[in-house]
Amino acid sequence: MKQPEGFEVVGKKNHVCLLKKSLYSLKQSPRQRYKEFDSFMVSINFSYYYDNCVYFKELSSGEFIYLLLYVDDMLIVASNIEEIVRLKEQLGSVFEMKDLGATKRILGMEISRDRPSRKIFLS
Repeated sequence: MKQPEGFEVVGKKNHVCLLKKSLYSLKQSPRQRYKEFDSFMVSINFSYYYDNCVYFKELSSGEFIYLLLYVDDMLIVASNIEEIVRLKEQLGSVFEMKDLGATKRILGMEISRDRPSRKIFLS
């Protein structure tokens, strides 16, 4: 690494900056992004038990909200739509994200719903 052109310091030619954040293309950057995401999820009282990419939180009603994370895709599941909207707002205030609407496909699985009977089918 060398000092950027126009920012050289006379007498300190071999001095460079120490990065406090990871760069996107470095090997450790996915881990750093995950650690940042994990810290955020823990700060809003989400937990994980068996799999550290499946977060859950018990709501005051006794129901649960789940967030499943796979690389840069996530799936949020709950019976209370207001809780899903609240979580998406919290995530959007900290991370850059796109809401792609109701899930139709994730990890190669097709998802279909029968809303009147409150059932989900995977194929």
